[in-house]
Amino acid sequence: MSTAIDNFTSQLHDNLTAVEDRAKSLKHNIKSATKKNQTEIQSKLDEAKASLAAKKQEFDDYRAKLKTQFEEKESEMQSSVDEWKANREVKKLEHRAEKAEDYAATSVYLALAMMEEAEAASLEAICDRMDAEAANGNSKKH
Repeated sequence: MSTAIDNFTSQLHDNLTAVEDRAKSLKHNIKSATKKNQTEIQSKLDEAKASLAAKKQEFDDYRAKLKTQFEEKESEMQSSVDEWKANREVKKLEHRAEKAEDYAATSVYLALAMMEEAEAASLEAICDRMDAEAANGNSKKH
């Protein structure tokens, strides 16, 4: 394989490992949340919300970039690509490959962002459920 492909797949592997690690962390945090009281969970939720607030613009940028990239990809004509291949238009094909690599990277970054949002949403759901149970008299005191 070429160096460009090796570099891309290596970076993609690293990013996917980060997604996998984040998913494991999320799973552990959610599972352990049921063993904590509401004050502890609320503290974790506050931390998660603060982290999301700090990264909101970055996450919004990823979403916008991915939307733009998706629209560009959808509008690309396969006939043009076939023509570039037939005519060996390397520059155009390299540009297309770079855009595809960037799209893949953006997708992975957005997946990481969504994991953070999922954690905050899950903690908030647990807090809300505890509130409901407390109001019903079915829960431990804070």
